[in-house]
Amino acid sequence: MTDTNATDSRDDFQAVDETGDPIAKDDPEDPRNEPIGPRVGPDGREIVVPLRIYKVVTVFSTLAAIVTYFIGFTLIDAATLQISFIRSVILVVLDTVGLAPAEDVLTAILVIFGVLSILLGTAIYVLGTRFRAQGMGRKRSKDDEGDARTDSGEGKAQEGSGEE
Repeated sequence: MTDTNATDSRDDFQAVDETGDPIAKDDPEDPRNEPIGPRVGPDGREIVVPLRIYKVVTVFSTLAAIVTYFIGFTLIDAATLQISFIRSVILVVLDTVGLAPAEDVLTAILVIFGVLSILLGTAIYVLGTRFRAQGMGRKRSKDDEGDARTDSGEGKAQEGSGEE
C-alpha cells in the first residue's frame, strides 16, 4: 500500500554519477549545485534557472512564438488576397470606426504588421532558447570526450575486426 501523504518532489531527486552511484548534495558535480543566473556559455549568453522555471519558459515562449508566426502569416495572407475573410473583417471594423483607408495603404499596413509579427515571434523564440536548467550544457573535460568516443562504438569496431 502506498503512502498518499508522501510527495514526489523533484527537489528530493538524488543525482547519480555515470556508474549509478549517488552524488552528495554538496558535491560540485551535482547539477543541482550549479549557480543560478545569467552567464556567458559556449553558445553565447544563457540564463541558468531551476528546472520548473525552464519548463514554463520553454513551453510559453514556444507557444507565443507559434501564435505570433500564425498572426503574421495571416496578416500577410490578408494583404495579398483582396477577397480574404480577415481583410474583409478588418475593412468592416475600420469602416464602423470611421476609417476608410485606400486599398494600397491597407495592403502596406497589413504587410508591415505581418512582418513585424513574424519578427516578434522569432525574437520571442530566440530569447526563450537562452534559458537552460541547472546541469544542462555543462562543458565536458577532455577525459569525458574520450570516453564518449569509445562508448559510441569507435573502439568496438576494432574489437570485432577479427584481429586477435
